[in-house]
Amino acid sequence: MKNLPLDPCPVNMSDEDILEAMKEIHGYLDITPGDFKEIYGIAFRHAHQRLARTIRAEDIMTRKVITVERDTPLKDVAEILSRHDISGVPVIDDVRRVAGIISENDFIFHMGNQETRSFMGIVAQCLQSTGCIALTIRRQTAQDIMTSPAVTVSEASPLSEIASLLSEKNIRRVPVVTSDGALKGIISRVDLIQSFCSIEP
Repeated sequence: MKNLPLDPCPVNMSDEDILEAMKEIHGYLDITPGDFKEIYGIAFRHAHQRLARTIRAEDIMTRKVITVERDTPLKDVAEILSRHDISGVPVIDDVRRVAGIISENDFIFHMGNQETRSFMGIVAQCLQSTGCIALTIRRQTAQDIMTSPAVTVSEASPLSEIASLLSEKNIRRVPVVTSDGALKGIISRVDLIQSFCSIEP
């Protein structure tokens, strides 16, 4: 399994933690605290890897997904992102197939000079400009700036595959779709991390 996009649930165990744990085990243990800690770490890693292969997208996805349509005005898309405090949403067609994804980065890219990739880059351009550079996309709709085709996964996709995909594509979320592309849910990096953090050794 490839590395997760973020190091999930790092545990910093002290020697005192190990000794206290060993005291709770009845009977004689012919093992040093260092050996115990190493075994614990290996077992914990194996637990993560095993569950990453067995837990599926459908087990952790958010089923109530905030979406926009192809013809949703960008001013409305921006308001939806702001109101729900999210950084991106799927763009769906009239039968709920995922047509694309629209995110803050899409706004930044299309408001800038095609080379600006950061919020502060946009701020810098605004401060140097005589007008609001957002006006250049004011009359456009979601389909005009969305990223398409969207990167998606199926309901049966394992966590290990999803984690690798988010990392490789450098994206924050991925829609979960049926075989014909219909939206069923969405998984974010936060969902992945929370899932791994719920794993007990």
